[in-house]
Amino acid sequence: MKFTAEQIAGVLGGEVVGNPKAEVYKLSKIEEGSEGSISFLANPKYLPFIYTTQATITIVNNTFIPEGELHTTLIKVEDAYMSFTKLLEFYDQAKKGDKTGIEQPSFISESGQQGTNLYVGCFSYIGENVVLGNDVKIYPNCFIGESVKIGNNVTIFAGAKIHSETVIGNNCVIYSGAIIGADGFGFAPNEDGTYTKIPQIGNVVIEDNVDIGANTTIDKATMGSTIIRKGVKLDNQIQIGHNVEVGENTVIAAQTGIAGSTKIGKSCMIGGQVGIVGHLTIGNNVKIQAQSGVARSIKDDEVLQGSPTFGYNDFSKSYVHFKNLPKIVTELEELKKEILNQKNASNG
Repeated sequence: MKFTAEQIAGVLGGEVVGNPKAEVYKLSKIEEGSEGSISFLANPKYLPFIYTTQATITIVNNTFIPEGELHTTLIKVEDAYMSFTKLLEFYDQAKKGDKTGIEQPSFISESGQQGTNLYVGCFSYIGENVVLGNDVKIYPNCFIGESVKIGNNVTIFAGAKIHSETVIGNNCVIYSGAIIGADGFGFAPNEDGTYTKIPQIGNVVIEDNVDIGANTTIDKATMGSTIIRKGVKLDNQIQIGHNVEVGENTVIAAQTGIAGSTKIGKSCMIGGQVGIVGHLTIGNNVKIQAQSGVARSIKDDEVLQGSPTFGYNDFSKSYVHFKNLPKIVTELEELKKEILNQKNASNG
């Protein structure tokens, strides 16, 4: 399907500079643009490519003023990055299509409730007393356990597992391989060195507008609920332990692990491979750099790095010395020798 520059500008609320009838049918990076594609320029680092790109149309910020000859039609918008993101959403939705219906073989318990425009892919299992809202898409090979509640406009991609009594809000996306509501890691040690499993009788609650990445696991609570608040975005391969609470609009990058009963505040940004021990409280607007280890509670607005973590600015200053440590040690040894020589000379 082809679209003209003026059609796209109408959707984005932008202004066409160039040929309004220029047509595109695919998306591209600006440095890899080709005829028939639409790209964007948002990062100044890529500015040189605006003069060489072969993309038919390029989305730019309103503030962009060319300083050389262009071979691309421009669409000027307030925020080029967000506008291109909007186009990606349209493109993604068009690729997926509006799937509806029940593919076979699949199993849906008759004891449940389903809204309109339901799609269930083949080899999926939906257990007893499951409540599904409107426009729910469950792709092939998914498992939905008993008494799960899923809101409107939720997409669960192939191979995800949603265990019993999980509650999922509206407008959520759960990617392939995610496991929601498996037992938390709870075992009591015995005198003979063995362990007795502690029953995990709670659930997981996921509020509205949450994205959960591929192969991410969220354990159900021992008692009560593990809670993912609205607007949270979780990357792939994250482990969230039992009774954890993740605050609104917090984003967490891949391979982070959060141990049980830790509470994370609103609008936090947590980098990849961060480890957070259990029973801590992380404040609001906290930023934790990648590969950090968190072993203490954190106040609002802190920015941390290191293992164990300490202030980001202090870490950056200290790192200069970490890198130069062999040189510093050598200089100290030389100073020590010089002082000893001076002492020996004065004593002699």
